[in-house]
Amino acid sequence: MPHLMSPFKLRQLEFKNRIFVSPMCQYSATSGVPNDWHLVHLGSRAVGGAALVICEATAVSPEGRISLNDLGLWNDEQEKAFLHINQFIKNQGSISGIQIAHAGRKSEAFNKPDAYSPLAPSAIAFSEKYNLPQEMSEKKIADVLKQFIQSTHRSLNAGFEVIEIHMAHGYLFHEFLSPISNQRKDSYGGCFENRIRFPLQVAKAVRAIWPQNLPVFVRISATDWIEPEGWTLKDSIEFSKQLKKIGIDFIDCSTGGNVTHAQIPVAPNYQVRFAETIKKEVQIATGAVGLITEPEQADQIISSHQADAVLLARELLRDPYWPLHAAQKLKQEIPWPTQYVRAKN
Repeated sequence: MPHLMSPFKLRQLEFKNRIFVSPMCQYSATSGVPNDWHLVHLGSRAVGGAALVICEATAVSPEGRISLNDLGLWNDEQEKAFLHINQFIKNQGSISGIQIAHAGRKSEAFNKPDAYSPLAPSAIAFSEKYNLPQEMSEKKIADVLKQFIQSTHRSLNAGFEVIEIHMAHGYLFHEFLSPISNQRKDSYGGCFENRIRFPLQVAKAVRAIWPQNLPVFVRISATDWIEPEGWTLKDSIEFSKQLKKIGIDFIDCSTGGNVTHAQIPVAPNYQVRFAETIKKEVQIATGAVGLITEPEQADQIISSHQADAVLLARELLRDPYWPLHAAQKLKQEIPWPTQYVRAKN
């Protein structure tokens, strides 16, 4: 039986346990460059025992940032700044991951009164507080694909071992997937096969670049929580099957973010069933997220085969050493940093 602290292998990369740090925007970068805040924030979670530390949604272009203070990976300065952080994470026995992203119509960087219109599959604003986006031409789509390819190369150069493509939470790729935000009339809109076309093109390009011994993750919103007109779990299952065919290794299963009026039944484990269903239906590794706070709760998700890993966010903000404390509570031993061993008992 697997348990929370048991190792987990994807391709040739072994994670020392099943606890992953979920990407969390810190709103602390200048011109997309990571700094000492990111070193301490990410590094302390590695010290705390998490197997995988995924840095926040990192934009592939300036206009792809969620906010002006988010990380980016489109130039040499950013690439170089990540190297030191990733080496520190590796020295703690953890694996460093990056989530590459484009905010699409939800880019706050371009949702200012005097700013250019943000990019989107269709000219539909996320809400009345956001600028009306411009519908992407096929040239714009090709340009963004190139940006993801360039950021993937830079991620490798910066020392990341896991790359995750952000296709959730109402950002650009989720906007293409959902019929609510994608009302195009060309080969990138309309039927399911057309709406998944651009996200699949990007996933295929990233997988072709990323070393064959290392895994590629995709984060999805498994449902818009608006049925039947929105993106649904059934859609996510079929999309995940296509992702598996092109070599994607892990589906990070979140939900929502594309519709302001969705009624989301937020409660502990409210998103776990999506990870469980996709894992079983697609036969692909999945991660569970959302209000996972207790060691016993996380361990049950793993031991009952509902998911292969748990991704924690706010709980790891509250306690960077949650994995060490969870292992003690569960009586599942994991090593402490030698500098902290005297505090173990």
